[in-house]
Amino acid sequence: MYLLLSIFLCTILGISLFFIPPYIGIILSFGIVIGSLFRALYILNDIHKRISDALPRKNLWEKSYERHVEKKESEV
Repeated sequence: MYLLLSIFLCTILGISLFFIPPYIGIILSFGIVIGSLFRALYILNDIHKRISDALPRKNLWEKSYERHVEKKESEV
């Protein structure tokens, strides 16, 4: 239902952009596009934070350091 509402509202917005002066339409279109891009970036950042908190991973340096320590301990 939310998808249909979004499609309907975007259709009305697109039609209304044709009937206003070009400069105002360009400004509104630019604002809509940039706002959508920033919103998508915010959502991607939020998803990244949630995933990285759920699955903490060690980086390459920590793994190699642990292997080095284990190797040294096994030699002694």
